[in-house]
Amino acid sequence: MIPAIVLAAGKSTRMGRPKANLPIEDGETFLSRIVRTFYDAAVPDVVVVVGHDAEAVVTAFSVTGAAARFVMNPDYESGQLSSLIKGLNAVDRPGVAAALVTLVDVPLVAASTVRAVVDRYRQTHAPIVRPVRGDAHGHPVLIDRSLFDEIRRADPTAGAKLVVRAHTSAAGDVEVDDDGAFLDIDTVAEYERVVGRDDRQNF
Repeated sequence: MIPAIVLAAGKSTRMGRPKANLPIEDGETFLSRIVRTFYDAAVPDVVVVVGHDAEAVVTAFSVTGAAARFVMNPDYESGQLSSLIKGLNAVDRPGVAAALVTLVDVPLVAASTVRAVVDRYRQTHAPIVRPVRGDAHGHPVLIDRSLFDEIRRADPTAGAKLVVRAHTSAAGDVEVDDDGAFLDIDTVAEYERVVGRDDRQNF
């Protein structure tokens, strides 16, 4: 089994409101779009790690009709690593081979990219599998279960990046033609440009 973890616990300081709740289209939010994408790619279990404004995030998600498991990270201000560890602890059980990890501010990944990442892992069993395009690398990142404890022991100031970089390989890099896999939406201007709407009245 390969579950997915969505990291959505941060303060979204540059956006000014929870990115998880930002509308996209047809009643979808950033978070509901990501969750549905994972399910469309046949991922059987999606865990969302929340922290700041957790109640607002869960409430907004509940009206979209999507479904996911929520895990609270009360230590979200200590950094993203704490949320990742909460997510890993929530999915780590017998039968889990690896976990897909993505950020809530990367909402437009295609289901085909998720499937490509999972397929590459099943072919190669590379410890880290990620979508790439040239020198750019995107989301979701697949982490083999053998690295879970290494991530749990990681330096909080460095986060999981050093672990991921130490285990990347040509076998685990999947070339994809998917702008959404590399599109990180952090600011109001980026949101308006990408989503094609002026939502400033709601900020």
